Amino acid sequence: MNFIKTFLAGVLAFVVGCFLVCYIGMMMLVSLAGSFEQAVTVPEGSILEINLDETVTDSPANNPLAGFDFATMTSRSSLSILKAMGAIEAAAEDSRIRGIYLRLNGGGGVTGSALMEELRGAIADFKQSGKFVVAYNEVYSQGGYYLASVADSVYLHPEGGMDWSGLSFNLMFYKGLLDKLDLRAEVFRPTVCKYKSAVEPYILDRMSDANRQQMQELVNSLWGTIVGAVSEARNIPVEELNRIADNLEVTLPEDALEKGLVDGLLYEDQMKEVFASYGLEADEEGDYNFVTLGKYAAQTGLSAARLSQPAVAVVYADGAIVDGQGSEMDKIYGNTLAATLADVRRDEKVKSVVLRVNSPGGSALASDIIWRELELLRAEKPVIVSMGSYAASGGYYISCPADAIVADRMTLTGSIGVYGMYLYTPDALKNKLGITLDGVKSNRSAGMGSISPLTATERAAIMRGVDKVYATFTGNVSKGRNLPIEQVLEIAGGRVWSGEDALNIGLVDGIGGLREAIALAADKAELGADFRVKEVLETPTGLAALLAELNMSVREGALRSELGDLMKEYRRVQEVTSLQGVLMYCPWQPEWE
Repeated sequence: MNFIKTFLAGVLAFVVGCFLVCYIGMMMLVSLAGSFEQAVTVPEGSILEINLDETVTDSPANNPLAGFDFATMTSRSSLSILKAMGAIEAAAEDSRIRGIYLRLNGGGGVTGSALMEELRGAIADFKQSGKFVVAYNEVYSQGGYYLASVADSVYLHPEGGMDWSGLSFNLMFYKGLLDKLDLRAEVFRPTVCKYKSAVEPYILDRMSDANRQQMQELVNSLWGTIVGAVSEARNIPVEELNRIADNLEVTLPEDALEKGLVDGLLYEDQMKEVFASYGLEADEEGDYNFVTLGKYAAQTGLSAARLSQPAVAVVYADGAIVDGQGSEMDKIYGNTLAATLADVRRDEKVKSVVLRVNSPGGSALASDIIWRELELLRAEKPVIVSMGSYAASGGYYISCPADAIVADRMTLTGSIGVYGMYLYTPDALKNKLGITLDGVKSNRSAGMGSISPLTATERAAIMRGVDKVYATFTGNVSKGRNLPIEQVLEIAGGRVWSGEDALNIGLVDGIGGLREAIALAADKAELGADFRVKEVLETPTGLAALLAELNMSVREGALRSELGDLMKEYRRVQEVTSLQGVLMYCPWQPEWE
């Protein structure tokens, strides 16, 4: 019997091993084939097609499985915002490129409101070259229309549709579920952190008054940015755009045309006439030459001659901040990022640094480890922070030491506050599963909270730690931003601000994206135009790392196929409940709804 078990186990191991070897080999071949496919020719009279089937991300993909959906066994190409903007900038100077076609029909899109703002800004700059920009889609979401409105002309399918109803943000609350399961969440946060709402879904069944106030003002600020941009582009008063949204006056294509939001109702094949109006010549089949943004970006890499130039390093802090070391997607490991920053500090070719922060925060300890390394780095080289869609709580903590902070108008930042949360589970185990806990301990508070509720002494000890971290947080902001501590305390309390509002209260120094931050970093280092941009990426290495990424990708694909639209909510809950210790975390941001 033992022989059979051993034999079967060996066969299973062999089969699994063969599968993994074949799979990894297949991925390498796909990657190699992709590199050949990128070598495309750009004919004269080409049109740069920006199709949101290519996902634009804040940071470059750091593993070979990025973009692969195991549920559907399909792959979606992705492009970092830096590469996307670089390609658009190059296209403005490229005589072969005659214009941009915004074809916003993709299901991937732009992963963040601030990225949409930066991409729109790059297209607006492209228009200064005198080349055309036209947009077309069957159905415009509000985010898609915000991007499309920068075009010289916007077209819509005659039977399509458009959403113009304003932004909304909804929270899901779990207290009722926890009550049914006999789970009890106990929260530790300074009394002044009334806006620190990450814990509210676990202790309340609706928004607190403070949270409702900050979220209303935040959504109003973001919507104001969108409406202001559309108003300027389409020459429609802001008041009129808000009236249209309030009364839902644009739902049909004819409504959008009548209100001046689009310039024509066309089938896509009729767009050929639009291209012809710009003097473009079609081929013998009546088609035009298109090159996608991703493929064009592959043609605009760094030449070997520029490798000797001094560098502005771009380091990415993208994801939740967690303790320890690692290279997992959507996570910033404190020790790993600190080591990366130390390497950049020691690199003599790097003259200044841009830290691109796109993070809701997380572990207070990991945030402080990164903060310390930023302090050491800034003592030797200029450091500029570029904020993406998120730079809140711990994301702001690691930003505040910088020489300057640049944020987009629709960046979510601030959330200067801390909390701790403890989930008491013994009642749930006993009442729902029949499992009871018992044990012994050497001292009164040993294993606190594991088998019995927290005592007053234990709660007081936890609160001392929380209060200390909050005092450190606000003190570091005061020092880093050169603000009186009294002013910091007024704008702290866990409150989240838009980039637009953060500028007015001194939390950031300017409005702009990654391009502006790089230009500022070069200026601080007095590099003039003689510099190159060096992206510093953390990539998984070794077979174990690749297998870990494979396992996570498979699990996420399976969950996504089951949860659908609830996947984002599931990931937020998973992050909140998995983080340990005192936290600097802000888990939400308004979506394009």
